[in-house]
Amino acid sequence: MVVGAGLLSGKKPTEAERARAIVTYLASAELEGRGIGTAGEEKAASYLADQFQKIGLRPAGDMDTWFQLFDFVPKSNPHMMQSPDGAVLGQGMVKKTSGRNVLGKIDNGAAHTIIIGAHFDHLGWGDENSLFKGEKDIHHGADDNGSGVAAMVILAQRLKKSKLRSNNYLFIGFSGEEKGLWGSNYFCKNPLTDLSQVNYMLNMDMVGRLDGKSMKLAIFGTGTSPTWDAVVEKQKGKFVLTKDPSGVGPSDHTSFYLQDIPVLHFFTGQHEDYHKPSDTAEKLNYAGIVEVVDYLERIIKALDKGPKLPFTKTQDKDSQKSPKFSVTMGVVPDYMFSGEGMRVDGVSEGKPAAAAGLMKGDIVIQLGDSTVKDMMSYMRALSSFSKGDSTAVRINRDGTIKILPVKFN
Repeated sequence: MVVGAGLLSGKKPTEAERARAIVTYLASAELEGRGIGTAGEEKAASYLADQFQKIGLRPAGDMDTWFQLFDFVPKSNPHMMQSPDGAVLGQGMVKKTSGRNVLGKIDNGAAHTIIIGAHFDHLGWGDENSLFKGEKDIHHGADDNGSGVAAMVILAQRLKKSKLRSNNYLFIGFSGEEKGLWGSNYFCKNPLTDLSQVNYMLNMDMVGRLDGKSMKLAIFGTGTSPTWDAVVEKQKGKFVLTKDPSGVGPSDHTSFYLQDIPVLHFFTGQHEDYHKPSDTAEKLNYAGIVEVVDYLERIIKALDKGPKLPFTKTQDKDSQKSPKFSVTMGVVPDYMFSGEGMRVDGVSEGKPAAAAGLMKGDIVIQLGDSTVKDMMSYMRALSSFSKGDSTAVRINRDGTIKILPVKFN
């Protein structure tokens, strides 16, 4: 029997135990990192469909199946729109790849539908997005994004049993997120529900490393509806929130924002195991995953009797207007940072940032002639450089301002 196969049968586990079982299976060596188009990804999709069926959801994929199949040949990597560093998210030519989204629905006969999503794919044995410099190894992807899948399944079970029936609920496990939001992009261009009737979209990506002491939680997309700010603050409980109003971010909610749908993306923070084989199941805070689910349920309940949420545009809708990059610095941004500048959460060997002497914790405040106030201004500054260019980066390192030379290779 595979780990988690008896998840919803026999002796009833706690929700934290259920989350652990889901993540343990998804991050197991058997699934070999769940790279899109692999046998491991297909096993993960079947496993998620099985969980949806046990909960009592209805199939909402192609021709009344659990799956939406797609082939994808991207013209560019949409991730580059959200993060400038190829070291983090990758770039370049990608061949045609086949994948599958997993869809289950609670049909309450309501006029509007809430979409709740999480991606289940990861990097397999390591692809162009890996930050691991050793020999090829399985990138287990426990936090990224077994954690989000576990949270989605637990929330689906709660909503199936709840009396919150003013909306329908569509749960989607996306594939191809790591390659550039392929699955969510495909769904939004080939929707299996009327997108004009979607109330809002909630996305969970990397919600497994909650620090139980600081209780820091990042929420992206709070500016995509005038309703969000008051609701997320009122329902936050013990969470200490870092809020970003932009609907454009490095996960699947972006695809829905670009369809004029209010979105929220939940994230417990970056860590040293990101996009490395060391992102394994035993390192997660499973009680913390349940606390994130509690929070989402409170938000849904608070909005249950309300009207369809109005949408607010926060960034250019057309991704072609976003900054384009021909160079990278080779840093992992700290997405939990809410101060002025762009704080570095990791530096990749062999990249310009490492050669310049940047370190984890440095705050970039100027790149070339451009002042860096946040992630977007950093992206704009980086987009002005080409391979072979040299410039200077001004950083704040523990209160001391340093100027370091950078050459883009």
